[in-house]
Amino acid sequence: MNEVYKIVTHRQSKNLVCIPEELTTSRDIEYIAFGQKKYPCQLVTMNTLHNIISISEHLVEMLCIPFEGSIEPIIIGNTLQLGPLVGIFTAGFTESLLRPIGDRSFMFANLIAENNHKNSFIFVFGTHGIDWESETIQGYFFTNKRWTKEVVPFPTVIYNRLPNRKVEVHKSIKRVRQKLEKEYKIPWFNPGFFNKWDLYVKLKNEKSVAHYLPKTVKFHNFDTIEELLSKYQFVYVKPENGSLGSRVILIRYHREEGIYYCRYRDFETNKLQKFSSLQSLINHVFRSTKLHDFIVQQGISLTRYEHQPVDFRVHTNKDALGKWHVTVIAAKVAGKGSTTTHLNNGGRVKTLEELFDQEKAKRIHDKLSTAALKISESLDRQVDGHIGEIGFDLGVDKDEKIWLFEANSKPGRSIFSNPSFQENDKQIKKLFLEYATHLSKKGNELEVSMK
Repeated sequence: MNEVYKIVTHRQSKNLVCIPEELTTSRDIEYIAFGQKKYPCQLVTMNTLHNIISISEHLVEMLCIPFEGSIEPIIIGNTLQLGPLVGIFTAGFTESLLRPIGDRSFMFANLIAENNHKNSFIFVFGTHGIDWESETIQGYFFTNKRWTKEVVPFPTVIYNRLPNRKVEVHKSIKRVRQKLEKEYKIPWFNPGFFNKWDLYVKLKNEKSVAHYLPKTVKFHNFDTIEELLSKYQFVYVKPENGSLGSRVILIRYHREEGIYYCRYRDFETNKLQKFSSLQSLINHVFRSTKLHDFIVQQGISLTRYEHQPVDFRVHTNKDALGKWHVTVIAAKVAGKGSTTTHLNNGGRVKTLEELFDQEKAKRIHDKLSTAALKISESLDRQVDGHIGEIGFDLGVDKDEKIWLFEANSKPGRSIFSNPSFQENDKQIKKLFLEYATHLSKKGNELEVSMK
């Protein structure tokens, strides 16, 4: 990462910019930029300045720099780029400045505050804050432990944190994204929510990762489930576009009894029911659900803790060079009677050391890390757009074989409720800014090369 500089203002010549000598020896800088705004400037280097960039009030106003703050400037061609100016794109805003993004305000405040010492210019925005005529955005900044609204230029890079699939496919949202990304050439990360079936199709043809995939088929009719039940002890029926364990059904056939057992969650209650036929099970449990949007997946007998199945949340993130790193591995223990290990279904978060002895914990950690990195690299090659982070749900069976259950392009934060993962949380927030800066540089360099 570059060295951090403080932006301050002065009242001298209206286009004057004063920078320390160590920042550059070049006298060819003709422009100063903040976000997507760029203006001519007169540059002066001064050996009396240290880690300070002094900008005229006139330029500060023209560039829409909202306040004095910290940045990591870069020089691209003949331009001094202040920033990056990072926009976090989301939806679900309220009228309150105390909680402008509702329940997610605390999550965004933490992300911004963790990086304020490196970059004070990270903001949250939605479609309602965009002024296309002036090419500015009224965004929400978190500074001095409070939220403020400030008008800034279009950002140099955008982090996609739309809350759900329904919002993401809304026409107005798609229109805004396309315009900022295509017309203004602003790089975005992350891509849209992953579709389980699409990911399975992409990964099953890659030799390096195909062995991590449970057998998965699209639901066509009852025979689809029967065929997998004849081969495996149990199966999961999942929506292609589900999240948080929503509508995940476990079906097991007991051959001696001739009975189908089904575990599922209904109105925040874990249920176990038995049926004499698969048809009666489907009719009761799925009722009006459109089953053509579901997949059927081989059940895996997972490692257990206190008699409950365990899977593992593994996060991978890109760094300042765009390289993948494993940033956290957490064990998730299923709640009693639950089909999944999600916390909202009664699950618990543990460290590997709480589940296994030291030697086994290290072995499992290494196997999960290898799998997560290989799958991250594979998805990176095949999915359109820039991916900066992935949250994986991985399983380990009795033979310590690794299985991929799910990949999330916008991983949740629930595992960080466990204090053991606070340092991992900080690292992920740091890498968010590193990758945003990396994309910003690439975008600027591409723009210069095209001129």
